[in-house]
Amino acid sequence: MTQGFDDIPEIALDWHRTGKGAALATVVQTWGSAPRQVGSQLAISGEGEIAGSVSGGCVEGAVVVEATDALEDGASRILEFGVSDDEAFAVGLACGGTIRVMVEPVGAQLPEDLLAGLVAARAERRAVAYLVDTDSWSRRLAGADDAAFGPAIAARFRSDKSGFEEDTFIAVHNPPLRMAVVGAVHIAQPLMVMARLAGYDAVLIDPREAFGSENRFPGEAILHDWPDEALAARGLDARTAVVTLTHDPKLDDPAIVAALKSDVFYLGCLGSTRTHAKRVTRLAEQGFAETDIARIHAPVGLDIGAKSPAEIAIAVMAEITRTLRQG
Repeated sequence: MTQGFDDIPEIALDWHRTGKGAALATVVQTWGSAPRQVGSQLAISGEGEIAGSVSGGCVEGAVVVEATDALEDGASRILEFGVSDDEAFAVGLACGGTIRVMVEPVGAQLPEDLLAGLVAARAERRAVAYLVDTDSWSRRLAGADDAAFGPAIAARFRSDKSGFEEDTFIAVHNPPLRMAVVGAVHIAQPLMVMARLAGYDAVLIDPREAFGSENRFPGEAILHDWPDEALAARGLDARTAVVTLTHDPKLDDPAIVAALKSDVFYLGCLGSTRTHAKRVTRLAEQGFAETDIARIHAPVGLDIGAKSPAEIAIAVMAEITRTLRQG
C-alpha cells in the first residue's frame, strides 16, 4: 500500500476471529489537504480498541462511533467529513479538506474468508487489490491483470494509488518496498537512512565486517554474506531495488548478475562511465543481452551535480523514486 505496509487488515481479522468483533474503516476519497491519503485504514474492535488512522486524529472519534453502530446493525456505510482549518493545523497541515470513509463490519459485510485471502496475499508478498462495489456492496480480490478494469487497475498497482473506478473502490495492497545496498561505503550511510525514511525495508550487504559494522551503521540491518548469497536468501522481486556501491567487480558483479536474473524494478551501480563500460563487457561475456544490461542505471543516480555522499544518496533515491513511479 502507498501508505506503507502496515498490519491493519491482519489486526481486524484477528479481532474478528477471537470473538471481539471488528470493523474496517478505509479512506476512499479526499479533497483538499486531507490528513491521510486514500487507502489509509483504521481497525475498530467491538471492545473499542483501535489500530491505524484515517485522519491523523481529526475524525477518528466519529468513525469509531459509526463503526460500533455498524457492528450492531451489520451494515456498511460511507461517511463524509469536513476537516476544518483549525483541526488540520493541529495535525500539522496548513489547511483543511474533506474525506470520505468507508466502514465495513467484518463477517456481516466483509466476509471473513475474503479478508483472510487479503491477509494471506500480503503475507506472501503478492500484489492484490480489494474491490468494493459501493452500490451493490459486492466484494472481491483482484490482481494487476484483472480483466474488468484493464489498464486502469494495472496503473493503480504501478502508482500505489487506491481509488474509484466508476462505482468500484479499488484498495491497492502492494508488497512493501525493499532495497538491498551492496557495499558499506560512505554513500551507504545516508542512503540507508533515506531509504528507511522513504518507506523501504532496507538491508546493507557487505562481507567485510570492518566496513559493515554496527558502529558505522547503527540500527541498520546488515548482512555479512557474499552478495549473491545474501540476495538469494532475501529474495528479489518487482518491489525491490538493488544498489551496488563498491565498484569492485568481486563484490558488485555477483549482486548485479543476481539482480539481472530477477525482476527487480531498479538496479543502480556506482562507478564512472569508464568503469561501467568495463562492467558491460564482463556481463556480455557472461551471456547477458544488451536489453538485460540496459536495465542498469549507471552511473547511479539522477544527474543533479551531486558531490558529497549525502547528495549522491539524494540523487540515488530520486532516481529510484522516478523509476518506481514513472517506469
